Amino acid sequence: MLYHLLAPLARQHILFNLFNYITFRAAGATVTALLCAFVLGPWIIRALRERKVGQVVRAEGPSSHQGKRGTPTMGGLIILLATVVPTLLWARLDTRYVLVAVGATLWMGAIGFIDDYLKIVRGKSQGLVARWKLTGQVSFGLALGLVLILAPLAVRVPPTGTQLPLLKYILLVLPWPLYLGFVTFVVTASSNAVNLTDGLDGLATGLTAIVGGTFAVFAYLFGRVDAARYLGVLYLSGAGELAVFCGALMGAALGFLWFNAHPAQVFMGDTGSLAIGGALGAVAIMLKAEFLLLIAGGVFVAETVSVLLQVYVYRWNRKRRGKEYADSHKVFRMAPLHHHFEKLGWAEPQVVMRFYILGVLCSLIALATLKIR
Repeated sequence: MLYHLLAPLARQHILFNLFNYITFRAAGATVTALLCAFVLGPWIIRALRERKVGQVVRAEGPSSHQGKRGTPTMGGLIILLATVVPTLLWARLDTRYVLVAVGATLWMGAIGFIDDYLKIVRGKSQGLVARWKLTGQVSFGLALGLVLILAPLAVRVPPTGTQLPLLKYILLVLPWPLYLGFVTFVVTASSNAVNLTDGLDGLATGLTAIVGGTFAVFAYLFGRVDAARYLGVLYLSGAGELAVFCGALMGAALGFLWFNAHPAQVFMGDTGSLAIGGALGAVAIMLKAEFLLLIAGGVFVAETVSVLLQVYVYRWNRKRRGKEYADSHKVFRMAPLHHHFEKLGWAEPQVVMRFYILGVLCSLIALATLKIR
């Protein structure tokens, strides 16, 4: 909005020329998101507490988490507002990249909101029925895939193609039915991965800031013809505006972390985790960088794999050798992975900080692939 209002004034006042620069607007969106979270946070937390919108803790979870029962949840509303408002304020609104990213955030956030609301009403850890939650995620993935196929965002780039890390100018082009399934899988897996990671104070929030900042860099580079040519990656005209969105997401996550750090005053709930995962998945798809998300979001991937592996091995052992054997021969002491380390005796802040370090490492590796081609 500010771009459309103030950039045309650059002819009269050179100061307004700043709004023509994506870097300036991305920084502005980041700071604005941070301030929005600081301002809105206490008000939303107070409103949630007054309405007794408290966290429902799973009985089978770590015993140390039972003390978190009743902590306000649905704090993802802070992240949603602090991401969407600055994006609409600082980004160019005549590019579909931004509109799709905002749409993905709101769509997934709405699914998470319904899930959180049902948990609170029922007073149980089970909210929206899994198949209905999956239906909402898959429906968005299919809709996004169809939009990208029928109305491609980038010119001179195959709509069903994706970039491969470490390979220069190599584009993997999929048949459209396969690409449709690929997009749906990425969006669904990304949203669920962040949701599974959101189990410790500040864990998913801090990792979101790290990955969001990394993809802000990707968006900026892929949207510059000179940088794209130098690095040997696809040039995606208009994709640079996603740096503004990713900057807002990073700022919103950092602002929310102020209230979500241990001991948490509020939890994001599925309202926040599904929205974040959907946003990151959609951004990666639009940048043709789905495999870079796999690398940069390595901690999210590890958390998801730990759950899948735990469930698969448990069911296999239970079917072959019985429940007692399955209970005593688990892969992890508890899944997702962060609970395994808690069971090993790591304090919650210790797990979170070490996972942050791993998150930074994964993001650095993803950034390094741009040069190692």
